Amino acid sequence: MDTVSAAGREGELAAVAAEWARTIAGTSYVPMELPEIEELLFGYAKQLFDVWRSEPFDPDRARPVGAALVDGHFTHPDTLAITLALLSRVLPSHGAAEPGASSRNGAVLGALAAGYASRLQERTFAEQDAIRAAAMTARQEAERAARVSEERFQAVFAGAAIGIGLGDTDGNILDANPALTKLLGYSVEEMRSRNVGEFMHPDDTQEVWALYEQLIRGDRESFRTAKQFLRSDGRGIWTHLTVSLIRNDRGEPEFQIAVIEDVTDLRQLQSQLQYQAHHDMLTGLANRALFQLRLQQLVAKPPAGKRIGVCLLDLDGFKAINDSVGHGIGDQVLVEVASRLDSALTPRGHLVARLGGDEFVVLLEDTTDARDVIAVAEEALAVVAQPVTVAGHPFAVTASAGLVERAAADSTDLIRAADITLYWAKTEGKDRWAIFDPQRSDREVAQYTLARMLPTALAGDEFRLHYQPLFSLLSGAPTGVEALLRWQHPWLGQIMPDRFIGAAEDIGIIVPIGGWVLETACAQAKRWASRFVDPLRVSVNVAMRQLTDPQLIERITRVLDDNDLRPWQLQLELTERAVIGSDREPLAALRALADIGVRIAIDDFGTGYSNMTYLRTLPVSELKLAASFIENLRATGTDLDIDAQIVRSIVSLAHTLGMTVTAEGVETDAQAHTLRELGCDTAQGNYFGAPGPPETIQRLLDDHLAHATMSGRGSSP
Repeated sequence: MDTVSAAGREGELAAVAAEWARTIAGTSYVPMELPEIEELLFGYAKQLFDVWRSEPFDPDRARPVGAALVDGHFTHPDTLAITLALLSRVLPSHGAAEPGASSRNGAVLGALAAGYASRLQERTFAEQDAIRAAAMTARQEAERAARVSEERFQAVFAGAAIGIGLGDTDGNILDANPALTKLLGYSVEEMRSRNVGEFMHPDDTQEVWALYEQLIRGDRESFRTAKQFLRSDGRGIWTHLTVSLIRNDRGEPEFQIAVIEDVTDLRQLQSQLQYQAHHDMLTGLANRALFQLRLQQLVAKPPAGKRIGVCLLDLDGFKAINDSVGHGIGDQVLVEVASRLDSALTPRGHLVARLGGDEFVVLLEDTTDARDVIAVAEEALAVVAQPVTVAGHPFAVTASAGLVERAAADSTDLIRAADITLYWAKTEGKDRWAIFDPQRSDREVAQYTLARMLPTALAGDEFRLHYQPLFSLLSGAPTGVEALLRWQHPWLGQIMPDRFIGAAEDIGIIVPIGGWVLETACAQAKRWASRFVDPLRVSVNVAMRQLTDPQLIERITRVLDDNDLRPWQLQLELTERAVIGSDREPLAALRALADIGVRIAIDDFGTGYSNMTYLRTLPVSELKLAASFIENLRATGTDLDIDAQIVRSIVSLAHTLGMTVTAEGVETDAQAHTLRELGCDTAQGNYFGAPGPPETIQRLLDDHLAHATMSGRGSSP
């Protein structure tokens, strides 16, 4: 943190401490002047903001602040209420833009209140012990010195702010102090005519009665518990109750004394803060914290065979609503979507939560199979897809869902799987669900793993080029080679490009890899150039991302010059889908390269949906027929006529546009003969030579040269 920002943070904390001190001054008796209170609260505020920003987030670190307030004698009920109201307002200013800000606020304030309540309870118990000890001492001394002990007992009994009741071992109430009569709403006379059993709450547990019976039998001297009582108006109140046994001179149980403190308001506050910590403030749904808690509980110790399902939902294009009509309307849309999901799915026992933003999740307990979570997803997508009307304007909203259904397992793994499937649903068109497929996930993980290794592979010289020769169908002479990339991994072996080229394009490393391929292929072409009367042409596959590299043309020109190659000796191959319909930038690069004489070829032609009229406007020198066309030439009869006519039409069109045609995947002499008859210019395939390293292709070309020399003319291999 720089000096300016540190000073700004100190100023903000000082302002918070000053406002905090002003608002609580006078609510509790504290023997300090206002500046001293500000200095004390400054440290507490800094501690709370540090907890809010902590990573990993641990709200329990705010508990000591609540305890410190009690230790500092800030114990009036208004003090805590004012403190929480102030902090709930100022905490979001330190990170409202961060995900989960409101959940953090609730968690920090809840921990502070819990620390306050816990320390206040400890203090109350200490006071109760003092009162109980004084009462017991007073009763004992009353037997020895009635006047002195009676005055002492009455002083404690009558003046205590906490309710005190005295009863016999049968539960009959013998006396009650003014605080207790006020607490329960009865007069002293009414209290003395009642039994303690009449004040028991219907929700009291058996444990409370068991403690009471042990006390009356003399098996224990006292017990403490949180307990509800019924007031005279029928209203229940929560108390901290301490009951102690008073024995006679013979050690036998004779009386019981109860000390009762009303903690109803504090308990309600704790419940409210706990609710806020586990619920989304905008929609009222469970929040991320509660969802993760429930999920962890399910997977902690699952019964054998127990299965669970997760349906992760994300609204499609919700950002456009916020951007177009504002976050206020967007929030109303979220509230309506949340209400629909809650109404449709919560009554069926499913937990519906908002994770943040426009992301929701449904947790299914004890599923049977994938059909359960699929049914929930389809219903959720259906209720979301109904138009939402806000301020008289309809909004079309859809969602995508990622589904996981399996035996209870690691919660982190479940969420990761749901995230993956949500991404699948988004990429497959939105407004749909996708369910987790381990095999697909493994493939994508493998793809990602390979992508991470690509920079090391390039730096470590793990790439190799294989070459496949191209032959003229008319003369039978070699006309060039196509450079084919291979990755020779040290422990995975040879990896074909279809497994890593996509990843290379995604992470952008395709540009330096493509540069390496270009330089290596041109250097090899130079070594072969002197062996033929007509120098061989080298074809290099190029990705569309390379065409957006502003240094591409300069790099190609330099590589050609460095290897004494003429521009026409280099041919760049692009897929049909990449070239047809490209934007202006790649086409401008292609035209610039064509202008200096570099040949441009469309690879796998016929696998896309080319616009033939558009084709004439492209700077293309050659069409390379996809192998699927050539494979069908093996057939006979009518199929042969149809396929032959298709190939002949493509060849005729290409020649009309001034392009040459190369057939890929030629496997047999019959295919080569048919292609020659149809006017195809060149061909490549296993019939002419399989791809191989430079030395293998060198031997193949040498064999061809030797055969041509002996025969005195070129011939087909």
